[in-house]
Amino acid sequence: MDEHVDKLAGERPGKVTIDPGVLVTIARLTALSIPGVCRMAQRTPPRLLATGSTGEGTRIVVIDHAVTVDLYVIVHSGVNMLETGRAVQAEVTRAILDMVGMEVREVNVHIDDVEFPAVAPALQE
Repeated sequence: MDEHVDKLAGERPGKVTIDPGVLVTIARLTALSIPGVCRMAQRTPPRLLATGSTGEGTRIVVIDHAVTVDLYVIVHSGVNMLETGRAVQAEVTRAILDMVGMEVREVNVHIDDVEFPAVAPALQE
């Protein structure tokens, strides 16, 4: 039986297709898991090219089996934005490579806003 499994392991009986929406989900959830990222921006990223897939604050373009990611995030106040952006780039690249096995050409992080803690209104006497 092991011989039969080994024989099949070297063959490709069909193809695997990954919807760009899966890449959007991976990129978005990975970005949200980074400390300092509050949430994704509500705006839809611009579609400069006719191709690509968008989701909440996320734009994915796949050209020649390589992925370009644009993420629009809102960060917490007090975080180092450069370090947070670099952490997002590194983790999104790793997640797409590990989960999907696709080359990541670019991960562009756009910090759209900063979230400050809500200030309680002053009590009136």
